[in-house]
Amino acid sequence: MAVNIDHSLAVRWRAFRIWQELGYLPWHKPKEAPKEVPKDKADKKTFYKGAFDSIPFLNDDAKRTFVELLFRPGYMIRDYIRGQHDRYMAPLAALIIFYSFFALLSAVLKPYQKGDPSGEMLDKRIENVEVSSDRESAKNIITKTLRLVRLGYDYLSLDLHPEKVDTRHEQAIAALESSLRSQGIPLFIGKLILLWLALARVLRRDGYGSSACATISAFILCQFSFFMLFALIATWGESTSLSALLMLALVSLDLHQMLGVDWKKSVRKAIAVSIWYAVYYVAFLLLISVAIVITAYLTNPTL
Repeated sequence: MAVNIDHSLAVRWRAFRIWQELGYLPWHKPKEAPKEVPKDKADKKTFYKGAFDSIPFLNDDAKRTFVELLFRPGYMIRDYIRGQHDRYMAPLAALIIFYSFFALLSAVLKPYQKGDPSGEMLDKRIENVEVSSDRESAKNIITKTLRLVRLGYDYLSLDLHPEKVDTRHEQAIAALESSLRSQGIPLFIGKLILLWLALARVLRRDGYGSSACATISAFILCQFSFFMLFALIATWGESTSLSALLMLALVSLDLHQMLGVDWKKSVRKAIAVSIWYAVYYVAFLLLISVAIVITAYLTNPTL
C-alpha cells in the first residue's frame, strides 16, 4: 500500500513539473462535441455563461495569470516574452488590477492613518542642531539647509499638513496627494521603475531588452502583491510587508525558471538585482532631496 501511495505521489509530482514547464498537460484529450442537454438545464448553465468575461479580474486570462504566477511564475513570464500573449493578461494591466484589488482590501482591513513621522524627525534634527552646534556660522548653514528640506517636504506632503494649506491650488494638491498616498501609488510606481532598471542592468547580457525587463518587473510585482495580500489576510490587516529573504527567494525562483539556469546562478543574479535596486533607490532619494531643497528655496528664498 505504501509503495502504491509513493508511486501515485511521484506520478502526480512529475505531472505537476511537466505542467510547470509547458503550461499544459500534453496527454489531455481534446474536448468532445457538446452533447444535447434538457432545456431546463441548458437555461441554468447558459444564464451566467460569459457574464464575467468583460471583468478583467474574473475572466479566464486573469485566473490563468493568477494561478500560473503562483505555481510557475518564471515559466509563465518566459512564455509571455516568447509571444504567448493571448493566454495571459498584459503585464501592466495585470499589475494595475491585482495591485488595485490589494489596495482596496488593504483600505478595508487596514485603513490609512494620517501621520507625519518624517516631518517630526526633521523637526528633531533642527532642534538638535540648534542646541548642540558650537560654531554660529556652521549652525546657521546646517539649520537653514534642514529648514529648506522641511519646507520642501511640507509642500510635497500638504495632505499631511492641513494647517499649512492656504490657497485653492494647495487644497487641490493636498487632495491629490491624499488620494495617491492612501493607495500607495507613489510607492507602486517607484518600485516598478527601480525594479525595471535593476533587471535591465543584470539581464542585458542574457539578451533581454528594455521592454522584456519591463514585462518581468511588472509580473514580479504582481507576485509581491499576491503575497502581500496573503499576509494582509493572515494577519487581518496588521501587516502587509514581505521579508527581504522571501522577495529574494521569489526573484531567484523566477530567474531559475525563466532563464533555465541552476539555483546558484539564479540566486547570484537575484542578489545582483537587489544590489542594483538599492543603488538606484539611493540615487533616486538623492535626486528627490535636491528637488525638495530647490523647491523649498524657490518657495521661500528668505528662509
